Formats: sequence, structure tokens, C-alpha cells
Amino acid sequence: MTIEEILSDMDDLLERSRPIPFAPHKAVIDADRMRELLNEAHLNIPAEIKRAKLIDSDCDRIINEARSKAEAIVQEAEARAKRMLSEQAILQEAKQRALDMLSKAQNGSKEIKSAAEKYVDHLLTDVETYLQNGLQEVKQTKSRIEGVKK
Repeated sequence: MTIEEILSDMDDLLERSRPIPFAPHKAVIDADRMRELLNEAHLNIPAEIKRAKLIDSDCDRIINEARSKAEAIVQEAEARAKRMLSEQAILQEAKQRALDMLSKAQNGSKEIKSAAEKYVDHLLTDVETYLQNGLQEVKQTKSRIEGVKK
């Protein structure tokens, strides 16, 4: 069961609650069911965090792969440039191509890294917001339960 489903079930449980006479802002709920839902939420939150960590490690892997590819491109460009040293005109062309490839590789690497970092930041922000909202709902539910107990 996902956190969203658990929170939805909690909301349904509150919707189905019966108001206490002369205290319309308080209600009677099935405490055992609410406790079960809270326990499920506690068990599922680490899974969401693990998922975010996997996404983060995937981004690191993507960045490392991009760096490796950029290094391979640079090495290939350097090797190609060395092979073309025989004539002056060819040498100039080789240097220009190597510089172009290096620049493209560095720009590509920067773009991939930037995109991966933005993607991870976006996902982590979403997860953080999601978890904060979930925690806020759990606190509100807990507060309502405490209010019902009194």
C-alpha cells in the first residue's frame, strides 16, 4: 500500500466518523483502524526514502557515465590529433577538431550533469513536499485522535 493510499484511507476513516453530540468539531473514529493505517504509513515512509536515494544514485551513475564518455571522446580526439601530425594543414585541422570535440564533450557533460542535478533536486523536492504533507496530515490526524480521547 502506498503512502497516498494510506492517507486516502485515513481521510475516508475521518469522513465516516460520527460527530460527538454538542461538539461538532470532534468525532468518534475506529482507533484500531487508524492505528493500523498509521503503522502502515510508518512502514512505507522508509520505502519512499529508499526510492529517492535510488534516484539520487542513478543520477550519480549518469553523471559518472557522462564523464567517462567525455573522457573517452577527449582521448579519442587527442589520439586522432596525434595521428594527423604529418602535415601542417592536417595538423591545424586536427587541432581544431580536437578542440571542438573537447568543447562539445565538456559542454555535453556540463549539460548532462546540470540536467541530472536539476532532475534529482526536483525529485527530492517533490519527495520532501510529499513527506511533509504526509507528516502534516498524520500530525493533524493524531491531534484529532488526541482530541477524541479527551
